[in-house]
Amino acid sequence: MFGAVLRRQGLLRTSALRSGFMPLARYYASFPPHTVVKMPALSPTMTAGNIGAWQKKPGDTIAPGEVLVEIETDKAQMDFEFQEEGVIAKILKEAGEKDVPVGNPIAVLVEEGTDIAPFENFTLADAGGDAAASAPKEEKKSDAQSDAASAPAPTPAPEPEQYTHEGRLEPALDREPNITPAAKRLAKEKGIPISSLKGTGPGGKITEEDVKKATTTAGPVASPTASYEDTPLSNMRKTIARRLQESVRENPHFFVSSQISVTKLLKLRQALNGSSEGKYKLSVNDFLIKAIAVASKKVPAANSSWTGDAIRQYNTVDVSVAVATPNGLITPIVAGVEARGLESISAKVKELAKKARENKLKPEEFQGGTISISNMGMNPAVDNFTAVINPPQAAILAVGTTKKVAIPSEDGTGVEWDDVITVTGSFDHKVVDGAVGAEWIKEFKKVVENPLELLL
Repeated sequence: MFGAVLRRQGLLRTSALRSGFMPLARYYASFPPHTVVKMPALSPTMTAGNIGAWQKKPGDTIAPGEVLVEIETDKAQMDFEFQEEGVIAKILKEAGEKDVPVGNPIAVLVEEGTDIAPFENFTLADAGGDAAASAPKEEKKSDAQSDAASAPAPTPAPEPEQYTHEGRLEPALDREPNITPAAKRLAKEKGIPISSLKGTGPGGKITEEDVKKATTTAGPVASPTASYEDTPLSNMRKTIARRLQESVRENPHFFVSSQISVTKLLKLRQALNGSSEGKYKLSVNDFLIKAIAVASKKVPAANSSWTGDAIRQYNTVDVSVAVATPNGLITPIVAGVEARGLESISAKVKELAKKARENKLKPEEFQGGTISISNMGMNPAVDNFTAVINPPQAAILAVGTTKKVAIPSEDGTGVEWDDVITVTGSFDHKVVDGAVGAEWIKEFKKVVENPLELLL
């Protein structure tokens, strides 16, 4: 039996290294052998996450590759695909829990065939308790040498004692109220002190219904100002705010605008879609993404980024496409656009946009990119706008809606209508000089107004 346990511990450690987190195997006198599943780091910058919908419940079996729970990171909402097999014995963090630090216990796993009944009373304290959020990697790197010099040599962790209790004694006044996690969140949202609530659940536990009753009986609060409603910030919204603030503060933007005729492009698009036999449906944005690649190959200085001690010029054009989702703006990447045809670009954009709106993007599908596009052309009220650069990139193209304008006819005897769009390039002046930004816009305008070049 002990041989089997040791083999399983070895497998857990090997799997942990592959999956980016270390599950904690512990054995207690009152509980069968089990593994504590911890909050994983699903992106390089993630230090904490929000618990979404659990895809497994206590008693369910799970196999490698199956989704255990949805987790909202600082970048997006992602599926946590588990890499072990077993049975879920206990869920320690309910759906909706906010800012759970990486490494904190979230569930308990046992081997198939193990009785999970003893785990009904399993608590976070039994799993080691909550830990503080880990510090960003940059801080760890700067302190590495001093820590290495001052820290004593590591010693093997002692085996868990079978008959000792590691919990702490608490005075009654300091003890956490007997309240469900959902009720606790609701009370915080409504601004109701937990100490004022009376529980009607089993053993006097405070439930959501108790909080709702307290909300209705409290009556409206008089306010001298206008009424309002606060929306809690998601991790994704916090990240968007932080990155945009950094971009505006640290990247000296300059803007170059141009009015571009798209009459020929619209005719070419109509012809190609008409002959596609339903295999594809090209959008104007697909043509513009391809045009970005053409202009970037002719003026590669715009397809660059700032690294702090160098300007990095990219050999491929990976276009980040701004997509609006219910949770905020995200920029999935169409990689290698210079080598793709219009049909390939169109299919990839549709695939990424669908995954973005369903919160199914993988980190490699939205982290990176060399240049960006933000298109508001679907809104007829937007003639033009300026976009904020997506660091560390040095350029983003903002596209307005299509307008009809009168221009002189070719024979000069009258006027004719031309379809035009206004585009504005935002450039980082640390990387791109004004003349270079203007030259890039010139090459972009040239290829859009002669769209047959996009087919070469």
